[in-house]
Amino acid sequence: MRFYNTIISDYADVCPNCGVKTESAIADNTSAAKKTNVLAIVGFVLSFLVPLAGLICSIVARKQCTERNEGGAGLALAGLIISIVEMCIILLYIIILIAVAGSLVSSLSLAATVL
Repeated sequence: MRFYNTIISDYADVCPNCGVKTESAIADNTSAAKKTNVLAIVGFVLSFLVPLAGLICSIVARKQCTERNEGGAGLALAGLIISIVEMCIILLYIIILIAVAGSLVSSLSLAATVL
């Protein structure tokens, strides 16, 4: 049996000769999870309270998560979806209120002309 005394790159995951994991690969697997982007959390919470602010924060957070390799991209996506759905519901509610108000005004003006 012959042993080789070779230098392995610091960035190598396995030894090119024997296939054993290197210390850097073991350290990467045991390292802590990614840090969660704070703006993703803020965007998610704001999506329930102030949907427009939640939408903006979630969009920025998704971009930051990909650029900085941070966690929280799913949370930012959830904030984005919730903000959009909530804004659509609010818009629908406003349209219904305007339609009802218009109907009431026209019925009142019709009743006034009959009298």
